[in-house]
Amino acid sequence: MPVASRIIRSAIYIESLITGTPVVASKPATIRCHENPPISGHFKLPTPPGRPISTSKKPPKYLAELPPFDEPPYNPALIWPTLTFSFEQAKNHLIKADTRFKQLFASLPCEPFERLEPVDPFRALITAVIGQHISQIAAKASYHRFLQLFNRSLPEKVTPTHEQEYTFPSPGRVASLDKDILKTTGMSERKAEFVLNIAKRFESGELSAEKLANASDKEVEEMLIATRGIGKGTADMFAITALRQPDVLPVNSQKTHIGLLRWVLSSHEPESYPLYINPEKLPKPNKDTKQPSGILLVPTSPVQLPEGVTLDTLKARANEEKSRTGQFWSRNEMEALTAGWKPYRSLGAFYLGTLVGKAK
Repeated sequence: MPVASRIIRSAIYIESLITGTPVVASKPATIRCHENPPISGHFKLPTPPGRPISTSKKPPKYLAELPPFDEPPYNPALIWPTLTFSFEQAKNHLIKADTRFKQLFASLPCEPFERLEPVDPFRALITAVIGQHISQIAAKASYHRFLQLFNRSLPEKVTPTHEQEYTFPSPGRVASLDKDILKTTGMSERKAEFVLNIAKRFESGELSAEKLANASDKEVEEMLIATRGIGKGTADMFAITALRQPDVLPVNSQKTHIGLLRWVLSSHEPESYPLYINPEKLPKPNKDTKQPSGILLVPTSPVQLPEGVTLDTLKARANEEKSRTGQFWSRNEMEALTAGWKPYRSLGAFYLGTLVGKAK
């Protein structure tokens, strides 16, 4: 299969986490990862303070005109990761820890670790930053406007499918702009500054596919967090989806907190807190097959609660003050609850993001 075709699928599973819209690059170079690793449901979840979810603010009607920029065709260097562990062994380990993983593996591919497709780290990080702190619908629209800024032939409305191929601007092209131009895509001033900062770091060589592919786990985290606009949560998701590091627990990810709360509550009271695989995450059926409304996960035993945590505590967190922060667990509690998943917590974390508290 040509590399360009593989890139399309890679972009789908990484970027659809934020936008649902893929982009592809032309004639990319490939860099392999180093041999040593690294590579809503039942209850209402209010918006966390300081992390507003908003789709009401419309972007400017017209995109800014871009200044002239002369560069050769953009040939991005890609990271082509390899697994540093046995995927079958990881599956068996997680199923032994919790039998619900058997249903998950059978129903939904663990895409980052089953589809080892090349990744453009610049594209992946820009996409993640564009989608920070806004709803998926708003992120998709903002991302589409960002692509339109560089390609005015794109349709005005976001396409609902993954089939359309988009080109992505180079770090140099993005870095050549000022934040006021980027703001015409609907970005806030702060987010535009973050995008420019990432582009400038890639343009200067401070960040590159080669450096990220060949650094240790700790070095990758340090490089990313040193970049303004990339926090621990974004760095963790990049480590999982781009570098395929097998044992990352995204303790700052609201999606992980919510998923883990649902996972634990459902194991204790499955009738009161049923747990489903989100049908939107399931593979698309063929035209003659009806899309399932969700696959119910059936627990066989309750998850052991961390010391000092009771079932009533969890119910209160789900429905009262704790839910306002989006952080339902302490780090120690998350470590305790997923201790049996080690050293494959990345796979478990991926699946936590695919769960809903009731069928849709």
